[in-house]
Amino acid sequence: MGYELDGEGRCRLDGYFAEIGVALNNKKRRESFAIYAYGLLSNLERKSAEPIAAAAIGHPARCHASHQRLLHFAADSPWSDGDVRCVAARHVVAAMSSREPVTTWIIDDTGFPKQGTHSVGVQRQYTGTTGKISNCQIGVTLTIATRSAHAPIDAELYLPESWANDPLRRKECKIPDDVRFKTKHELALDMITRAVDAGIPGEVLLADSAYGDSCEFRDTVRIFGFDYALGIHATTTMWLLDRANRRRGEAQTARSLAISLGRGAFRRITWREGTKAKLRSRFALRRVKVAHDDGTDATTREPLWLLIEWPDGEKEPTKYALTTLPRTMTKKQIVRTVKERWRTEAAYQEMKGELGLDHFEGRSFRGWHHHVSVVLCCYAFVIGERLRHFPPPQGRQGRGPEITLAA
Repeated sequence: MGYELDGEGRCRLDGYFAEIGVALNNKKRRESFAIYAYGLLSNLERKSAEPIAAAAIGHPARCHASHQRLLHFAADSPWSDGDVRCVAARHVVAAMSSREPVTTWIIDDTGFPKQGTHSVGVQRQYTGTTGKISNCQIGVTLTIATRSAHAPIDAELYLPESWANDPLRRKECKIPDDVRFKTKHELALDMITRAVDAGIPGEVLLADSAYGDSCEFRDTVRIFGFDYALGIHATTTMWLLDRANRRRGEAQTARSLAISLGRGAFRRITWREGTKAKLRSRFALRRVKVAHDDGTDATTREPLWLLIEWPDGEKEPTKYALTTLPRTMTKKQIVRTVKERWRTEAAYQEMKGELGLDHFEGRSFRGWHHHVSVVLCCYAFVIGERLRHFPPPQGRQGRGPEITLAA
């Protein structure tokens, strides 16, 4: 379902760009941002600096100069990604909150497939984008969500140790001196800290096992006041608890615990209407306490719920998550909340397919973050317009309709 901006829509877009212009704090940067963003919002097939410049200028003799100007804006201009992203976050929070409360934050990552070895952060590494080890960059993202809308508001490039500790590579890609190696969950905690400081609303945080397996990550999320539902690996060890939250037996892996329950302990739950069929599987929920050697007294650790999924046709359970969500919620409500994380893939697909998220052709650290910032700004506006034209349906779960915004 598509539509083109009418006069009022263009006024809203101009006003939004004016707010971002204040954060850019420079006339030339404001002009370059507008050209770049209009290019991303357009119907161009390739949304990198050169085709955007060609479409904006339309005169071959002047295209080269415009192209160089956009390259400088994206790769070298010293504007603050944080300040610009804050404007986009405020815009999309206001749009989303006018319809439904923003309750959920999702940490996830996405791959940017690349050829060669010179783009900053690129190496052979696993990415869910391809479902295998690929030559790619990895971006860690923070997404906010209501019952029916998702919007990424922050992102960080994962810089592997092979890059972070290589002086020559750092120099070639202009990696700032203060940027050091950080794990994905450390990058995620940086984004969460920024969002908390900015006053972004949220109650529950979701992430997969790359983050949920870290006790530091889980503990910090709780310190920030969030409930969480975080994926873990089947090898995570834990104690099963009784009704009084006392440990029963020896610590065991999540997989061993799940199998010991038997198929009869799992109940079928439908959590959402899919595009072709209802999304359903079988789940069990048990009270546990994680067993890990981090120097803390195990008796003081927080009791958690272990959510286990055993799909039909599988020989054993396939997914595990730890959650602090209250047991006053039904099992179906807990499952629905946990499954919200997978909807971030739709946002990635839209940003890549419609806004050129993975079209950046530069190699620099700053350039990657600047390009992503402009994409996040554009997507925030698209979400606002979508909610204005297609408010979420009442009383059911599901994605909003697809739109393409041509500007």
